Amino acid sequence: MGARVADIGAGTGIATALLHARGAEVTAVEPGAEMAAECRRKVPGVPVVRGDGNALPLANASHDLITYAQSWQWTDTTVSVPEAQRVLRNDGALAIWWNTTAFDVPWIHAQHLRIAHYCETNPKPAARLGDTEAIRLAGLTGLEVARRQMRWSRTVPLDTHLANIGSRSAFLVLGESRRRACLAEEHRLLSTAFPAGIIEETYLVDLLVGRFPSRGR
Repeated sequence: MGARVADIGAGTGIATALLHARGAEVTAVEPGAEMAAECRRKVPGVPVVRGDGNALPLANASHDLITYAQSWQWTDTTVSVPEAQRVLRNDGALAIWWNTTAFDVPWIHAQHLRIAHYCETNPKPAARLGDTEAIRLAGLTGLEVARRQMRWSRTVPLDTHLANIGSRSAFLVLGESRRRACLAEEHRLLSTAFPAGIIEETYLVDLLVGRFPSRGR
């Protein structure tokens, strides 16, 4: 209760609202004008400022927690890590998380392989990254980092699922005819697997919480 939190890359305010509901004093930081406007609409009373993780519009040693809900990958960690350290108080923490693919669900793994084929990219390995490698890839080497993975699922209409797939960057670079053909094939396959037209999507949230060991606590 009462922790001062900055939610960076807040988007439409999903994580911002949850942090606010838990009693935190939240500031949302969002670079996009439309997203910032939607965040203000969805989380009234929470200040929303324009900025990004590479140049935080926040004072030195002013926050207890900085969060990045699926937005850390848009930063340059050689800049964003020192920026987080600048803004955090001595006992503060940096929390980053993102949804990852639940490869143990057979239809999700099969779809992942198909999408890699459509987009002519290499599929991600199904094996879970070890903690050391995950921390290194996140740019948090040198921090004291705790890692947790949490499983969750949701049900969505088939068209919503396909729209989300079509919004991925790998799909967006395909030509229009190729993209339509790939999505039509996914619609055919998933309609057979889920005849009611409702898809259960399963995710693993990968959470890393880091503290800067050089700062006294």
